[in-house]
Amino acid sequence: MCKTETDNFIMLPIIDFCFKELMRNDKVRLGFIAAVLGRDPKSIRKTVLVSTELRRESPDDKLGILDVMVELDDGSKLNMEMQVPYFEFWTNRVLFYVCKVYTGQIKKGESYETLKPCVHVSILDFIHFPKDNRCYRKIALCDVETGEQYTDLMELHILELKKLPEEDQNEEGVIRWMRFLSGKTRKEFENMAKKDEYIEEAYNELKKLSLDEQKRLEYEARERALHDYNTQMSSAERRGIEIGKQEGIKLGKQETLVQLISENLQKGLDLDTIASFLGIDRDTAAELAGKVNSKK
Repeated sequence: MCKTETDNFIMLPIIDFCFKELMRNDKVRLGFIAAVLGRDPKSIRKTVLVSTELRRESPDDKLGILDVMVELDDGSKLNMEMQVPYFEFWTNRVLFYVCKVYTGQIKKGESYETLKPCVHVSILDFIHFPKDNRCYRKIALCDVETGEQYTDLMELHILELKKLPEEDQNEEGVIRWMRFLSGKTRKEFENMAKKDEYIEEAYNELKKLSLDEQKRLEYEARERALHDYNTQMSSAERRGIEIGKQEGIKLGKQETLVQLISENLQKGLDLDTIASFLGIDRDTAAELAGKVNSKK
């Protein structure tokens, strides 16, 4: 069942469910891949969507990873992933996964000659490289001394949406697509659709998806899962900071007590008197006195 366009709801491509659905459209997929690879869409004869399941990092991973796997006409593999929540070990995970895709091409007894290039496209809604403002980068295996590319068999393309610069009327290619993926309103999408036939197709597909009641339910379920995950991570981070703060206060108090016990012992006061004066029990005073002796 579909809703009418009077409902102003529009799915956002930044939600991985929506991104994956958009990539089911042949023209949208072709336009985006060509932009990422810096190629003319006409030079890519065919892209084939490969079926993928929801990947989970561990048995208790409730969120999972919705990725898009595509095979190009030359046999090379291209994996795309929209990652909204911050992931601390992103580099490790991406390298592990792209190597897995690369080695998974060959079966026992087959020649290494059959191996085709593997490209991983990471679309991140967090800053992964904090030392510069570059929002897009291509990473390949290179000679460290000369900078010459060693092979094109593995590539990483990293798009950091948070680093997108102010809009430029002349922007094109991958930057234009990053702008679309970051869009938040129908008006933004409409304006971008006027500049690029492939983005226009993506916007039309976005409108269709948004009118499909079943797709909308799936989208909203995924959106809630991402929101819940972010909330849990933020809560855990706040708890960690608070625990660290309390531990710091506790440690500070302990150091103060050790200092006071040391000073009073030097004055010749006995441990019972010192404990009573500081408002602590004798065992605690004795334990802290041991720290005084260990520092001597």
